Amino acid sequence: MKKFTLYTLSLLSFLLLTSCEAVETIFKAGMWWGIILVVGVVGLLIWLFTRGKNS
Repeated sequence: MKKFTLYTLSLLSFLLLTSCEAVETIFKAGMWWGIILVVGVVGLLIWLFTRGKNS
């Protein structure tokens, strides 16, 4: 049932979105994931460095 729902949503999005809109949506999602990951890694590095100086 879960696969059916995923396939239905995918098919519906392909039919409703033009190719340009679909590509734009994919790149927007990728951009935000990239920003979130970079901020997370930088935050982790800062936390590790500040933790090491206190010891």
